[in-house]
Amino acid sequence: MQEPQNFQAHRHDQMLHGHEHMHITHHARRGGASEIEHLTSTHAHEHNHPALEHAHFPHENMEREHQHEAHIHDHQHPSQS
Repeated sequence: MQEPQNFQAHRHDQMLHGHEHMHITHHARRGGASEIEHLTSTHAHEHNHPALEHAHFPHENMEREHQHEAHIHDHQHPSQS
């Protein structure tokens, strides 16, 4: 699959940093699976991101954008996952 013309290939070095995270849990109400609500909570801790090469629209403000992107890390060892 070919990348769109305005995508920019680039690399992010590995990093260790901390910020507030939002967690979302899907909760089935008593009515069954057809009635699902989102329960949210927040907390902050240090976590790591491995190095990554990818392509997408150019960053305008990577730190601000990162705050709004979903990402996964190991909560048992968030700075080593």
